[in-house]
Amino acid sequence: MTNTPLGSRGTRRWARLAAGAVAFGLTFIAAPAFADAGSIDHVETSNGKLQILYSLPGAGDAAPDMSTLKVSLNGKDLAATATLASDAKDAVRRTAILAIDVSDSMAANGKFDQAKSAANVFLDSVPPDLYVGVVTFAGKVTVAQRPTLDRASTKAVVGGLTLSHGTQLYNGLLQAATTGGTDGQSSVILLSDGRDTSHRPLSQVTPLIKKSGAKVDVVALSQSSADVATYLQPLSDAGNGTVINAQDPATLGQVFATEAATLAKQVQINAPAPTDGTKEGTIAVSLTAGGKTYDDSAFVPLSSPNAVSPAVQPSTDLAAAPAGFQLSSSVMLGGVAAVALGLLVLVVGIFGGFGKPKETIESHIDAYTHRGRNRRAMTAPSQEPQGVAAQAVGFATKALESNRDFETKLGDRLEGAGIALKPAEWLLIHAGIAMGTAAMLFAFTGGNILFGLVGLVVGAFLPWTWLGMKRSRRLKAFNGQLAGCLQLMAGSLQAGLSLAQALDTVVREGQEPLAGEFRRALVETRLGVPIEAALESIGDRMESADFAWTVMAIKIQREVGGNLSELLLNVAATLREREYLRRQVKALSAEGRFSAYILLALPPAIMAYMTVTNPTYLHPLLHTTIGYFMLGVMVLLMVMGYYTMKKMIKVEV
Repeated sequence: MTNTPLGSRGTRRWARLAAGAVAFGLTFIAAPAFADAGSIDHVETSNGKLQILYSLPGAGDAAPDMSTLKVSLNGKDLAATATLASDAKDAVRRTAILAIDVSDSMAANGKFDQAKSAANVFLDSVPPDLYVGVVTFAGKVTVAQRPTLDRASTKAVVGGLTLSHGTQLYNGLLQAATTGGTDGQSSVILLSDGRDTSHRPLSQVTPLIKKSGAKVDVVALSQSSADVATYLQPLSDAGNGTVINAQDPATLGQVFATEAATLAKQVQINAPAPTDGTKEGTIAVSLTAGGKTYDDSAFVPLSSPNAVSPAVQPSTDLAAAPAGFQLSSSVMLGGVAAVALGLLVLVVGIFGGFGKPKETIESHIDAYTHRGRNRRAMTAPSQEPQGVAAQAVGFATKALESNRDFETKLGDRLEGAGIALKPAEWLLIHAGIAMGTAAMLFAFTGGNILFGLVGLVVGAFLPWTWLGMKRSRRLKAFNGQLAGCLQLMAGSLQAGLSLAQALDTVVREGQEPLAGEFRRALVETRLGVPIEAALESIGDRMESADFAWTVMAIKIQREVGGNLSELLLNVAATLREREYLRRQVKALSAEGRFSAYILLALPPAIMAYMTVTNPTYLHPLLHTTIGYFMLGVMVLLMVMGYYTMKKMIKVEV
């Protein structure tokens, strides 16, 4: 069987339908209409006969007179018979797809309710043999109802339609054209009140509509003539249909009733297929109804049952390239601005715009003190010009000079975490991660400023959190090794070694991080720092109360005398008991901590899941003022809940 899509015949058919709809006060965007013009809607060759679907637009309630039928092929009359398509025994399958816009804009002026009422009018009026399907489109495209003869189920689907954000008009139309299938006549009635928001180019959509072979009629609801001509007319032209511009939603029922009546009076014509090898020709049909003669002709390709179909010649037309990843204009502007800023920094760095950090004697001495790594440890001056990275570090260093307290605190955290970076270097890396995360989220969400700000906050929060976790693990490891370290020192003292030699024993036989901290204390003592002060600096860096008490005990012993080895053994025993108690408390509070983690992770996890599975569900939350307010309240409540649960599960030992 061969299905033959028609060219401008569909346009003429709807132009004639326009004449009938003028009585309802509608404005039709079509060619001039003539009441006595018929329409050849579909032609196919099956089992040695031609099957033609023929419509009589403008005939109204007049029944066609089948005895007046005349059919010719290339001017030669054919012995043809005709009957209503709904009564034909060997009927051509007819399918109609209602493509309905369910975007939020349809809620205005009762448009959505009128659209559903019009769809129900259409379902009540179409012939029983017409397969009807429903495709909806908003932020996503949904096949709400596959083509079926069950009118009750289709009405239930229409009645259950709801509105959501977005208007993927082009994708919805393509889905509707595909859903209709290729068997028999397939038509699409598209109803929309807005433009497409999917950023899909129109030039890519129209060839796909032509390829589908579906007839496309567009009902433009409350849209300007300019928008209709620019965005909707090309769709109907590609589908050999027409555009009906309905300014008043109340007229939708009349539009759909007219279309249903036309389908109900559609005639199926059967004629013998040519057997002389004719591959194409002009079919002319004439039929009378209500005292008027309706005729039409169309040039169509034919397939003879006795002839072999010729090989398909390769097309020389250039196909449209598939759409790849596309960025919005705001993303492109942001990228251009970022590139321009990068070039500016590069040029200024190359020409020495940042200058060199000033060297002082104090800066050289700082490298050997316990605060040295918190400041700029400058190397010997070099005659070679600095690179871009060094210039950037120098610029960050100058920025930190105005806030020495912050530089000192940041240096302490880096030392506590065991990271061999200067504060200026960490500051540059931290800023780069924050800006990079913001740029990625901004780009991959199509230029959403909210997600860009979220990325900036996340990028600023994560490195600091990672630094805190690394520092916390190192401090815990230090406290866990402390009891064993004191026992080793006590054994060394009992063997006759001095306190400095006992510290050296820990450095040689201990583990990190404790061995590294003691090594640094020994270096400070060799530079003239008292051993008690060097040990106190370890307690300050590691923020260990246990080690601070140990240093206090050592200072008291050195002032008043006594057995230091026995003192260290007693302190080690006490620290072991405290560590045992900490671990017991941690085990008992594990359930509460785990519950806190789950409760804090659930809201963002569910939000991320919904963003991936059903993006339009969160659009009111992410694109409205009240949604932004609710997000702010949610974040505030989660922060309050975090600190509350943290206080509840934290037990000081």
